[in-house]
Amino acid sequence: MNWDIYIRQFKHYLKLERSLSDNSVEAYLRDVVKLKQFSEISNLDPNPAQLQSNNLEDFLKFISDLGLSEYSQARILSGIKAFFRFLLLEDIIKHDPSDIIGGPKLGRKLPDTLSVLEIDQLLESIDHSTPEGTRNRAMLETLYSSGLRVSELVELKFSQIFLEQGFLKILGKGNKERFVPIGKSAIHYINIYLDEIRPDVPVKPGYEAYVFLNRRGKNLTRVMIFTIIKDLCQKAGINKTISPHTFRHSFATHLIEGGADLRAIQEMLGHESITTTEIYTHLDREYLSQVITEFHPRSRK
Repeated sequence: MNWDIYIRQFKHYLKLERSLSDNSVEAYLRDVVKLKQFSEISNLDPNPAQLQSNNLEDFLKFISDLGLSEYSQARILSGIKAFFRFLLLEDIIKHDPSDIIGGPKLGRKLPDTLSVLEIDQLLESIDHSTPEGTRNRAMLETLYSSGLRVSELVELKFSQIFLEQGFLKILGKGNKERFVPIGKSAIHYINIYLDEIRPDVPVKPGYEAYVFLNRRGKNLTRVMIFTIIKDLCQKAGINKTISPHTFRHSFATHLIEGGADLRAIQEMLGHESITTTEIYTHLDREYLSQVITEFHPRSRK
């Protein structure tokens, strides 16, 4: 039997035997679908009844590496455990592989993740009456819209932005190139910056190609981006340990919790394929753009 059959049976069980609300049922199913997607891109056995505890531990590590918070990982694990309890109850499996997994095992402490509301509060705290404020809004919208690393943001050049097509061409770690969709809100503020602010910046020789510049005409540093975000958090009254990377974690978390395809998120973040026997095919750009449009909070508005 394949995943879809088991998931359909699980859905009936949750609705009929546990009498859960539609929202609760959908939340459980989203968790199981994430495990299904992980199994597919990991080339695991297509029968979920064959999964072992080490497969589930690898799944938790995978979503941790995507940037999901400990809380979100624990909630997803709860859904996965409910699925395997169902399989055990139905005598589909003889042993529950999730039974010995007590919680997400993180190799490092992830920075705090901003909620959608906190992202909005931080962005709205920017003073748009200044050139720096307009630039900062464009930069942070871009960070959150596309899940960029801060190094990728400060190195962003005009040759890498394709706003009409809704994509950025990013040169990531190891000089590996990827195309990342960018949302309408980010495009809107980038265009304002490029039309109204960037032409008046006294560009230093050698920095003409960079999109985001400081007031002296050079590209910004990672430390400067950190300082901008720290100051805005204080202004917005957000008491969390926030860094530029927090926007990347928040990008992944909000897409995952919204139900986006794990493979699409992995592709957009520029993570290596987790398969060692086969390099999976890069997803179609149109599909990635659809994921952003459908699941990113600032694209749904």
